[in-house]
Amino acid sequence: MPRYSIEDEIGRDLRALRALADSPMAASDDIVRLLSRIYHDVHERDLERFSRADLKALAPLVMSEMFLLRSAIRDRVSDWHARGLMTREAQIAVRDVLRVLRYASDMAGEVHWDYQIAAETDPGLRAFSEQAFNTFVHPEVDTGQPFAFRSGDVLLVRGTKHNSAAIARIGDVDSQFSHAAIVYIDAHGRGWVVEALIEEGAVIKPLKAVLEEGLARAMLFRHRDAALAARAADLIYGFVKRAQDAGKPILYDFSMELGPSNKLFCSKLVRIAYEDASEGKLKIPAFLTRFHASNAPFYKRIGVTASESFAPGDMEIEPSFDLIAEWQDYRNTAQVRHQDMIMSKLFEWMEVHGYQFREDWSIRLIAWLGRFSTRLSRRVQDLVASLFARIPPHMPKRTIATIVMLQKTAQPLLEEIQHMERVRVATEGRPLHPREVLDYLEEVRRRGRGQVGYLLAPRRWRRAVAKSG
Repeated sequence: MPRYSIEDEIGRDLRALRALADSPMAASDDIVRLLSRIYHDVHERDLERFSRADLKALAPLVMSEMFLLRSAIRDRVSDWHARGLMTREAQIAVRDVLRVLRYASDMAGEVHWDYQIAAETDPGLRAFSEQAFNTFVHPEVDTGQPFAFRSGDVLLVRGTKHNSAAIARIGDVDSQFSHAAIVYIDAHGRGWVVEALIEEGAVIKPLKAVLEEGLARAMLFRHRDAALAARAADLIYGFVKRAQDAGKPILYDFSMELGPSNKLFCSKLVRIAYEDASEGKLKIPAFLTRFHASNAPFYKRIGVTASESFAPGDMEIEPSFDLIAEWQDYRNTAQVRHQDMIMSKLFEWMEVHGYQFREDWSIRLIAWLGRFSTRLSRRVQDLVASLFARIPPHMPKRTIATIVMLQKTAQPLLEEIQHMERVRVATEGRPLHPREVLDYLEEVRRRGRGQVGYLLAPRRWRRAVAKSG
């Protein structure tokens, strides 16, 4: 009788998923149906039947194969788009399956790293560094040597703060990335990043410094026309450099409008670089993020006036760019996964159940004095510093208040989930399943009787709960 092997079983399952991803797709419905099957098969995978030793042994295989599976699906987007198959439903199916596959490989990486957690004082790993299984390079460009950045490459990253999670989750599709930037290589071979930051507006920073900012994850995308990409990088670098040299900073644009403006947000900077380089022929992204009208009060609070826009995560399925490499720090991925789920639920409660943020006097005080945080208590100073390197002068007070409330609502939830995860790892040797995290958050909402942190349900709902006892 042949010997049973858990590796053989998982290998068969991974091959079956790859076969689904490689299946012929003649219509948009085929994309939705087959990718939804992959999503379901991965999401519903039961970890309880695996021992810690099993999980540890399987981790390298799962990480590698999940990256190849994501790459295979992502590589087909350009063809599907050219054939008119990328309907809104197909776009969502692609985004959803890439997200769940990344979570699966993250969890495998966390096992591989023995559930290490990066300390707050830890400077972090350098993105795309050659740590074991942190960096994956697309097989078509992988030479076995460290890859070289090129002018025009687009860098997609995710930080570890709650406002990064909110940016990643904003709009109608959940993403795992919060910031986009463009790489510029100068005549001396030095690497730079041109980006638009909330705190500073449009800036130019050394590439090395950006890669060492304690990121949780990063991806690198490259346009197929190298000359166009180089021109895009050259134009946007020159534009921002001239503004800096003239002492006329380009401020951050909270509106997320894509029309003409003297302000920029991160992904709009990438958009105008390629639009100008192509003389208006290339407008990215092909697939825009939409903002739910049901969540209009929240968008108004943070300054967003657009009904649709270029969110950083849209870059992940942009058909005119190829995926080059992906990197993650597995000491941070559990935290950002939990933050993702918290933000997904907070947005869901606002959109579906009508919850809204309500300020109290302390929040209003922070919003009014946020730009002068030295006047506030050390505790409040630390809170403001945890949200922003510095508060830009043009940031609306209402936006400051909302981001502070978001932080103060999300942080206790994150701390409880992290405690639950530590207990699970210590007792059973495996992480929480995402389904368990979402169930816990719903239980928090039910127990809250109409209030979770600074989020309050509509008054009529709270009155009904009070009457019911």
